[in-house]
Amino acid sequence: MDLTWEFVLRIFVAALLGGVIGLEREYRAKEAGFRTHFLVALGSALFMIVSAYGFEDIVSQPGHRLDVSRVAAQVVSGIGFIGAGTIIFHKSENVVRGLTTAAGVWVTAAIGLACGGGMYVLSIASTVMVLFGLEAFNYFLHKFDRKRKS
Repeated sequence: MDLTWEFVLRIFVAALLGGVIGLEREYRAKEAGFRTHFLVALGSALFMIVSAYGFEDIVSQPGHRLDVSRVAAQVVSGIGFIGAGTIIFHKSENVVRGLTTAAGVWVTAAIGLACGGGMYVLSIASTVMVLFGLEAFNYFLHKFDRKRKS
């Protein structure tokens, strides 16, 4: 397979997996939904690909080295700002909302980076675990609420 098509596959899988997480968030009417998670995963994968392969002409010159992990580290920092935007403190209720959504955006970026690195099995397994964690938590939370109310 041509490397360009491999890269397209990587961003496609990243966008798909991010979109699946986003659909769950959208279904729960959370702050960040399908489009946000879709774009975060796709963008993270693209950053990873550009970081690892976008400068091959420079790396091929003697005496030049690049650290591909630098871009990944900056994606993590940048996503922190997006996640922070989803966290809201309600003074009247004295509660913080949006932490799970922020964490979801953060892990979606990690899944995108993994896809960009070609780690499909890890990305898919992580997505399944995220969905399980979100749904299992929701299930048990409702179960305990019913017991407390009765």
